[in-house]
Amino acid sequence: MGTQIRILVLSDAHIDDRADSLPEEFTEIIDRERPFDIAVYAGDFTTEEFYREFKQLGRKTYEVQGNMDYLDLPERVTFMIPLAGLKIGVIHGHQVRPRGNIVQLTQIAKEMGVHMLISGHTHAPLVRLYDNVLHVNPGSATGAWGGGGGSGRPSMIIMIVTEQGVELKLLELEKPMKVSASVYRFTFRGGMWSERT
Repeated sequence: MGTQIRILVLSDAHIDDRADSLPEEFTEIIDRERPFDIAVYAGDFTTEEFYREFKQLGRKTYEVQGNMDYLDLPERVTFMIPLAGLKIGVIHGHQVRPRGNIVQLTQIAKEMGVHMLISGHTHAPLVRLYDNVLHVNPGSATGAWGGGGGSGRPSMIIMIVTEQGVELKLLELEKPMKVSASVYRFTFRGGMWSERT
């Protein structure tokens, strides 16, 4: 896999129940960069067809079952990035109340023994370091409505992992043809995170 690992992070597309497809703007970006080393999906595909499409996006894929999924998927998964000594966990996020409760999500991350927890369910993107756990929520890939609201904007994350740490690019579709990018950088050494400015 080389000196860096490219990871696509998606969640909550809700195809076909709340959206027809991923936005064309995102499909173009994904097609240009695929296959990713790893593709992660934090639940709520809602159709097997979209699940099968997602499986083609990464050399390895990790996905969990959302509260609206009827697919035979695990509730949680973990995987290692040996290059960085980084252990990542994935859950949907419906396990905590209220949605997105950072304290409860952190407790789950520590139970799983992970340094980073990828979750969804809120339909609102989040990148936040809390109690030495890096929380990553890509929001809804289609901007679909969520039970707790959400941002209403399609969003996804492309992550680059190196020996030094992680760079996360949060992409949000603000309006047709306009994708904004917010970049977050974190150093990871000896099991400890620090934010880079």
